[in-house]
Amino acid sequence: MKKCRGRPKCPRRVEQTPDITYFKPRGVPLSDLEVVSLTVEELEALRLVDVEGLRQEDAAVRVGVSRRAFWEDLKAARLKVALALSTGKAIEIKGGNYIRAETADINEDADS
Repeated sequence: MKKCRGRPKCPRRVEQTPDITYFKPRGVPLSDLEVVSLTVEELEALRLVDVEGLRQEDAAVRVGVSRRAFWEDLKAARLKVALALSTGKAIEIKGGNYIRAETADINEDADS
């Protein structure tokens, strides 16, 4: 188990959770691939900035965290996606510590 340093990570408000949770290179069985795990809040950071075109400050407000905390989520997500695409790894979207924005249900993953 990882030792937690500093303050606990505050739950992020997430507006959309994915229906599809795996992406992989075509023609290679999933069992033969290494998997990169992307959390739901990292995906939300990518969606808000790269799909919706929000500035990081505005996206951080929507997610309910500081600009720095949002930047860390976005940086981690971009690194994981770039790694998976450039090295032929599968991407799994799972877990995290987030609140659904419209329902305010808290979803926590013990692995985070």
